[in-house]
Amino acid sequence: MTELSTPEPSQSTKHPPSSPHLPSAVFCSRLAYRSIYSDCSHPPLIHTVNTPSPHTVMAQQDNAARIAEAKKQAKDQPQKAEQTFKSVLEQGPGKSDAAARDYENALMGLGELYRDQRRTNDLAELVQQIKGVLSSLAKAKTAKLVRQLLDLFIPIPDSLETQITVTKSCIDWAVQERRGFLRQNLETRLVSLYMQKQSYYESLTLINRLLKELKRLDDKLVLVEVQLLESRVYHALGNVPKGRAALTSARTSAASVYCPPLLQANLDMQSGMLHAEDGDFNTAYSYFIEALDGYHAQDETEKATAGLMYMLLCKIMLNAGDDVNNLMQSKHALKYGGKGLDAMKHVAKAHTDRSLEEYETALADYRHELASDRFIATHLRRLYDNMLEQNLIKVIEPFSRVEIAHIAKMVGLDVHQVEHKLSQMILDRVIIGVLDQGQGCLEIFDEPERDAQYDAALNTIDKLSNVVDVLYTNQASLLE
Repeated sequence: MTELSTPEPSQSTKHPPSSPHLPSAVFCSRLAYRSIYSDCSHPPLIHTVNTPSPHTVMAQQDNAARIAEAKKQAKDQPQKAEQTFKSVLEQGPGKSDAAARDYENALMGLGELYRDQRRTNDLAELVQQIKGVLSSLAKAKTAKLVRQLLDLFIPIPDSLETQITVTKSCIDWAVQERRGFLRQNLETRLVSLYMQKQSYYESLTLINRLLKELKRLDDKLVLVEVQLLESRVYHALGNVPKGRAALTSARTSAASVYCPPLLQANLDMQSGMLHAEDGDFNTAYSYFIEALDGYHAQDETEKATAGLMYMLLCKIMLNAGDDVNNLMQSKHALKYGGKGLDAMKHVAKAHTDRSLEEYETALADYRHELASDRFIATHLRRLYDNMLEQNLIKVIEPFSRVEIAHIAKMVGLDVHQVEHKLSQMILDRVIIGVLDQGQGCLEIFDEPERDAQYDAALNTIDKLSNVVDVLYTNQASLLE
């Protein structure tokens, strides 16, 4: 038998030739890659991460530094800061998160600059210009930016008409972009603006349309806000029953969803105001306490001050002068002290002293603080009428005929004002008498005694009615 010899492997089958251009380690890794995926029809995809170039990173860092520097220059060098913000905005939001963040910071910085300088028209033009850019951003981020920009109008005085115009424009843009959630929020804001303008018909028209839409979508949180606004509108119109019904609906909707603390405080504040309209100042006071705690926790200084003033008003209406003094020494009064609380303190002192002169002095000295709030102004007017009635009754009580000029001198008021109030009291049968305008006197009559014969006659008629009913029943049973 001949022995078969194994042929020597050729040079091509021993080892693949090494590439002169690749290192040996890289070459071996490629061989391993080929051997592992040799049976696959398609090799796996290798994803590469696009890292920004050093030039892009430096540009982003430069923009962030420029924005920070411009915010520092906003007060001292507003023109230079404005140019810096505009130069960053001209670059657009970019494609990276850092570029978008710089764009947002520059946008808000420019808006705050216009707000601080009270440049209402420039701020409105800024909102109009960025609509095209906002269309390319995420919906949540767009809604946040639009709300923040519209909030910048609030501190600017005499900007209500501009706010309404800009808000309507943003609503039209949201409809074109099919952003329903943003549109609903903007329409809710528009209702509040209509209320400030006292355009209650437009407010109710928009509220009714929103309520139908929100109930169909079952958006509880926005529904609570709209129902609360509906309650405020009816309260402002003097329709307390409908205002209470809307507030009840708002509380029912809030019970089935998480209610933010600020919205809960607004509900408590509205509840207290409606209870005060009914004269239940004890219950109103408890609601105002809850509202004050909510506003205090959210650092809402203006609303917390209003809640504290409402609490003082309740104590004044309840003739609790000692409680007013204790409340003025509380920690909340020390934090939110100001001309508003001083005004309520002077009103409380005048009411305790039963002095109309001090009361009118307090109203004149703190006209802005007391007259700007419609709720406080309404109740202080009622309190003044009650004090005037009590003082007039006290003055005319010893007389059967007295000159109106003497009454006016005693209470320290104008003759025409006293005459008007006396005629009103006569019509309301608070006092029984007549005004002799020819003589300028008030004639007071004794209150007629109630004749007991009329009561006896009514009692007899009632008894006879019962007898007739019994006879009718007996006769009907006999006929059966």
